[in-house]
Amino acid sequence: MSLTEEHQKNYTLLENILLLNFSEDSFFVTILFFAIYSTILIGNTCIFTIIRAESHLHTPMYFFLSNLSLLDILYSSATQPLMLYNCVTGNRHISFRKCIFQLYLFVSLGGVECILLAVMAYDRFVAICNPLHYPVVMSSRLCAILAVTSWLSGFLNSVLHTVITANLKFCHSEQSINHFYCDIPPLMQVACNPTKTRKVLMYVISIFLGFTPFLYIVISYIHIIFTIRKIKSSEGRWKAFSTCSSHLIVVTIFYGTANLNYVGPTGYSVEFEHLSSLLYSIMTPLINPIIYCLRNKEVKGALKKHFRHSYFKI
Repeated sequence: MSLTEEHQKNYTLLENILLLNFSEDSFFVTILFFAIYSTILIGNTCIFTIIRAESHLHTPMYFFLSNLSLLDILYSSATQPLMLYNCVTGNRHISFRKCIFQLYLFVSLGGVECILLAVMAYDRFVAICNPLHYPVVMSSRLCAILAVTSWLSGFLNSVLHTVITANLKFCHSEQSINHFYCDIPPLMQVACNPTKTRKVLMYVISIFLGFTPFLYIVISYIHIIFTIRKIKSSEGRWKAFSTCSSHLIVVTIFYGTANLNYVGPTGYSVEFEHLSSLLYSIMTPLINPIIYCLRNKEVKGALKKHFRHSYFKI
């Protein structure tokens, strides 16, 4: 088809989108997603509350961890409630405006997580590579600036993605997408107008907010590893590494699932693509509280103290 013929297509205003159905066994899927979403909310709320309540956890590392917990609550809430609603009611329709709003929230919060993980890597870099100046460098003012910058950057960057996606042209007023929630790739796949230029523009924009923080994290950990290797005692090396191991696991899970969902190799089955999209939306918020509770003695101790106090109070 020539470019002229392509532009002669009769485009129409997209009003409704039909999301992908999970499974015929909707009861099992509903119970599963309810359990996952409840675990995400309870786990991250506990970490956020404990950090705010315990004064000895009012340090830069735990300040950023509390931001990450709040982010994970919002991040999962951008997609999980709608998926639960679809499972319970069987209604897979969503208006185009609501779809774009969900896309904006999902992409924004994903962008915030990219930058926040880089900020947490900077915190670990200063703590391990420059420990004597850590209290001065990581002041309360700088921590607040870094946190606000992370949130604002994610939401502002998502505006560009959302505007580009919202201006796609479609051939039908109702369109089915091969996805469980609204995201950029599935909407581009069903658009009628040429999207190659838009895809290139989106990839260029994504490099700044996705690849740049990841590159900084890699560079930071290279410096951290070299610094740890200079520590003479094995106990000192393990203690230094243990302070950043949880963050390193979270980074690996987040960027690993993001790579599978957005830039992974093509040729996989449709079922694998569906699985990767689900893992990207639920894995990091689900795993974060588990990792930080199991691998962090201070958080684990504060949780035990809090629940023991609550038990005796009752």
